[in-house]
Amino acid sequence: MGQIVSNYFISLDGVVESPDQWHFPYFDEAMGEIVGEGMQTTTAFLMGRKLYDEWSTYWPEQSPDEPFSGFINGMPKYVLSTTLTNPTWQNTTVISDDVAAGVQAVKDGTSGVVAMSGSATTARWLLAHGLLDELNLLVHPIAVGAGQRLFEDTTTYPLRLLSSRALDTGVLHLRYAPAA
Repeated sequence: MGQIVSNYFISLDGVVESPDQWHFPYFDEAMGEIVGEGMQTTTAFLMGRKLYDEWSTYWPEQSPDEPFSGFINGMPKYVLSTTLTNPTWQNTTVISDDVAAGVQAVKDGTSGVVAMSGSATTARWLLAHGLLDELNLLVHPIAVGAGQRLFEDTTTYPLRLLSSRALDTGVLHLRYAPAA
């Protein structure tokens, strides 16, 4: 059975929205290695409708020479949506009916990692339904002050630390699993 791993660039105050506005000054070779290692173990990608809409108009138009373009365009993609009916991005499957069962079927059908990124709402939903296996955070030493936070208006979720590493930039790489 595969694992669903949710990956985020996150600010010290918990913001995951618009990392393109604050993340890049901290991106270095060490962070690139962490991201690259994650890409090597990923066999499928899970996303919500909003991320699909953003990425499906951008990544298919990029050159295959762009490393992430070749990675994401060829990857099986699963979109959690009750409104998307005709995905045009190659290798895309929509999960719309009994979403929890559909996500479980994706986990059962792979032996690798199903990466999830983008919407904090989707990550919270996966956690609430017992479908998230790991939360992989790159915590940046910056307080953004505004934007969607990973955990907002949620119940309490105890987590267990799997590993931690401090990068020279002050970024912390933290990996958590649900405690239960």
